[in-house]
Amino acid sequence: MKKIKQPKSSNEDSILREIKTILSRKPTYGYRRVTSRLNAKRNALGLTNVNHKRIHRIMKENQLLLARYASRPLRVHEGKIITLRSNTRWCSDGFYIPCDNGERVQVAFSLDTCDREAMSYIASNKGIDGEMIRDLMVSTMQHRFGNIDTLPHSIQWLSDNGPCYVARETVIFGKSIGLEICTTRPYSPESNGMAEAFVKT
Repeated sequence: MKKIKQPKSSNEDSILREIKTILSRKPTYGYRRVTSRLNAKRNALGLTNVNHKRIHRIMKENQLLLARYASRPLRVHEGKIITLRSNTRWCSDGFYIPCDNGERVQVAFSLDTCDREAMSYIASNKGIDGEMIRDLMVSTMQHRFGNIDTLPHSIQWLSDNGPCYVARETVIFGKSIGLEICTTRPYSPESNGMAEAFVKT
């Protein structure tokens, strides 16, 4: 006997509508950011929070999840790293700091390839993900230009091919604020030599 799929509850339909409303304004949001935004609104209305796993399931069932990685190819950087003017190209990389308790803190940073200023950084003892790199992009932009939402002109963002840098959501977000996303050639750390030199790798 064929199993009949049960209709969605009105509560789940309501959550789906809330998700779609958020994504109509923020199409680059993944399920975690959607969960945060949705629960903030529900808290303001005195409603109960929705678990992020439930949000993930609803978004998956309705094909609202972002793909994990960006489609290739991104622009691959060739040639010299250094630029003659500031705010032409920014580069980013990461490194680990060992701690006395055996843990490791991972740090990601951004540099200007002209004046070599370390403009911003993020750190975590649980690894760097795409959302943290997106925060790094924003903090770098606002360090140079103040509290703005998009860059006044296009600036290259150069990094290696780490998952947190080439995640689809990160690439889309970077482009949305005016960054031109560039990556190094695989197995070629010298393609991002300034950032590599900064951490002496």
